[in-house]
Amino acid sequence: MFPANTVDWNDTEVDYPQDRTIAQLFEAQAILRPEEIAIIFGDQRLSYRELNARANQLARHLQSCGVGTETLVGVAVERSPEMMIALLAILKAGGAYVPLDPSYPSPRIALMIEDSGTPVILATGRTQHRLPATAARVIAIDLERDAIARHSADPVPSSSAASNLAYVIYTSGSTGKPKGVMIEQRNVVNFFEGMDRAIGPEPGVWLAVTSISFDISVLELFWTLTRGFTVVIHGDEGTQTIPSEIAQHQVTHLQCTPSLARMLSLDSRSLSELGKLTKLFLGGEALPSSLIGQLRQVFHREMYNMYGPTETTIWSTTYRIHEDLKNIPIGRPIANTQVYVLDSNYKPVPQGEVGDLYIGGAGVVRGYWKRSELTAERFLADPFRMRNRIYRTGDIARFLPDGNLEFLGRADFQVKLRGFRIELAEIETLLEQQPGVQQAVVMAREDKPGDTRLVAYIVRRSDQSVTASSLRAVIEAKLPEYMVPSSFVFLERLPLTANGKIDRNALPAPSLQNQTSERTDQNPRNEIERLISQAWKESLGVDHVGLQDNFFDMGAHSLMVAEVHAQLQQLLGREISLVDLFEFPTVSALARHLGGEQEKRPASNRAQRRLAARQTKTTV
Repeated sequence: MFPANTVDWNDTEVDYPQDRTIAQLFEAQAILRPEEIAIIFGDQRLSYRELNARANQLARHLQSCGVGTETLVGVAVERSPEMMIALLAILKAGGAYVPLDPSYPSPRIALMIEDSGTPVILATGRTQHRLPATAARVIAIDLERDAIARHSADPVPSSSAASNLAYVIYTSGSTGKPKGVMIEQRNVVNFFEGMDRAIGPEPGVWLAVTSISFDISVLELFWTLTRGFTVVIHGDEGTQTIPSEIAQHQVTHLQCTPSLARMLSLDSRSLSELGKLTKLFLGGEALPSSLIGQLRQVFHREMYNMYGPTETTIWSTTYRIHEDLKNIPIGRPIANTQVYVLDSNYKPVPQGEVGDLYIGGAGVVRGYWKRSELTAERFLADPFRMRNRIYRTGDIARFLPDGNLEFLGRADFQVKLRGFRIELAEIETLLEQQPGVQQAVVMAREDKPGDTRLVAYIVRRSDQSVTASSLRAVIEAKLPEYMVPSSFVFLERLPLTANGKIDRNALPAPSLQNQTSERTDQNPRNEIERLISQAWKESLGVDHVGLQDNFFDMGAHSLMVAEVHAQLQQLLGREISLVDLFEFPTVSALARHLGGEQEKRPASNRAQRRLAARQTKTTV
């Protein structure tokens, strides 16, 4: 069966409070430390007592609206104390929350609302207008504050149990339709125990930067508040305020994607502030060793590589980084978790050999909402432990001699980009539905070290024309920003292997010439235009940026904007508003604005969407 050491590595059984819920664990902290600060947001402070009381009032209001055990409740609330109150209230009422990012295209939000069947959505006066028409009751918690405040702040009676749902998060789906992952209370409570043992439960100050649409936010917002942390909720200003927040609030803990850490490390001040943390957690995508080298210039405390799919509850393995390695392991399983590296016959491969990665144990979730066939396909009976299930991750891995796992890539065409999980087939399906497209292939390419981007390869139908701009507009209208390809490459035909399959390795790297014919060849006319053009050329990885070329139409994404923003401030020796890069998305317009000409140019639709996204979610 298993080599003896593999059995030892999976010997992770520990006791945990299997009968408790997330809300109960938080309430215990509210009793233990009522006057200690639970939440900081800008100038606002909420103690554990105040947070608990306000969540109780909203929970009672939700129950009066029919919310009970396993009622799915949508959440479309800006990052704020009200967001945390909303999440806790849903759990206290017995329901499960469904994140609805208001910056997503309306059809995407409508699909999640329809699929989940949520009868109630929590929003605010600002975000309710961004929601599509729906039969669900929309509660704007700021506008209904008086009605909510009339409810008692006493503990809320609830029938919610450890086996009930805590949240449903929608992820990209290979069939062209996002799928909801159902996570139960017991899954999360075990995860908390796993984090206690892997990274230590000692309270500190945690800077929460992650959108609630991304499941690692559960560590930032819930594990922390059930362990007595102070949580600083990062606002919607983008990444430029992270260094000042770390300094101002003496932040001890930060979790982020490698992409965000790389962007922060480009600025000397940001890098210096990162060095003041006690613990830094990196996860959500592959961790390059070159980034560890950058961070080690200033950071000498505890740094961890974290790994885990949503289907096994956030992080399933952790690795504390002690040394510089060419490939950073993803570590060992957390409490009550087993990891298996198996061959195609579900037999363990010898230590050191490559196989498919499966995860079992208490973190394995209920399955996919209303997708029983897909659940049966991805969640299997554990062949090694009676009555347990394992999840087929689709990842490829191997055991190292010391028992740590090494992640080696994917067995399919799913990718992680800036922490978001993307099924490339979902984008391909949408593209091939367009009248002018005969074939479409989407790849994640890293043609520039540390910068992974989506590239769409298109074969046009001979009798119809289609442009990069028209295809981009279609995708922007239906998919989240992080799923919009940076580049569109048009080919006469797709390259094939000897057995007739698409040869993805032979697809060419994108160049500006084969992406769009809408560029201009006008060169910079003054120093400020030259500096702006140079910054964007380096970030986009192209040899030319015309004065009227739109940065976003050329493939700029939000992290790239932040990178260029920091570079321009350094080159120009002055403060620049990040919003300027969205409002003036061409070299000419930005140069005129920065040079003192205040005439406004309307941002592109994509820029307007990105600006709205900044107002409703964080960068990662």
